[in-house]
Amino acid sequence: MMRLFPGLFNDAFDDMMHDHNMMKTDIREKDGNFILDMELPGFKKEDIQMELKEGYLTINASRNTNKEDKDDEGNIIRQERFSGTCTRSFYVGEDITHEDIKASFGNGELKVIVPKEAPKKVEEKRFIPID
Repeated sequence: MMRLFPGLFNDAFDDMMHDHNMMKTDIREKDGNFILDMELPGFKKEDIQMELKEGYLTINASRNTNKEDKDDEGNIIRQERFSGTCTRSFYVGEDITHEDIKASFGNGELKVIVPKEAPKKVEEKRFIPID
């Protein structure tokens, strides 16, 4: 069979079949927030970490499959499902804090809600002492 289709398991269809752009994201604006809907198929909630540093929200997803488990199922001829780490960063502003960002994960989709602007802090009344 391999002689009839010599390129079947080669990289002939790599551009069409193997998408290297993981973490596809739709960004919407609604009710004063940015909503990020990010595809993370095959990942678990525990595989995802988010960090806010210097105004950048960085999302890291890491999935490592155990090679020994795959060997029990047979020899891998071609592997198209992703195994490894992928990262995306978004600038959200320096005034946004961890408490401002909300996230949920379900059905292989991470939903992140970030306010367009940091909530305004209520200024406390301070009296100026008179000497």
